[in-house]
Amino acid sequence: MKKIDRMQVEAELRKFAGGPAFIHSEATSYVFVRNFKVEVTDAFIAGEGNGPYRAALRFDGHGWLRMESLTHYEIDDQGRLLLAGFDDRGRMDVALHLGKEPFPE
Repeated sequence: MKKIDRMQVEAELRKFAGGPAFIHSEATSYVFVRNFKVEVTDAFIAGEGNGPYRAALRFDGHGWLRMESLTHYEIDDQGRLLLAGFDDRGRMDVALHLGKEPFPE
C-alpha cells in the first residue's frame, strides 16, 4: 500500500459516485461490515499534510459513512479502492474498501 495522496484518493473515491458500490469497512475488530451495497451520491476525503485522513461517503441520498485515521491506499487488480489506517507500530486500525462487485465472503 502507498501513503495517501489526498488528490489521487479523492479522484478514486469519486469514481464510485453516481452508482452502486459494495463497501467493506472495519475498525479495530469491533465494527465490521462487508458487502453493504449502496448508491454512492458523494465522496470526499479530508486531512492535511501527511495525514491521517478521513473519508466520507454519502449514500442513497440520505446517509453518510465516515471513516477516520486513514493513512494508506491501494487500487487492486479488480479496480477496488482499498483504504487503511495504520498506527505508529504498523498495525491496521481501520479499513474502508469500495468495489463495483461484491467482496469475497
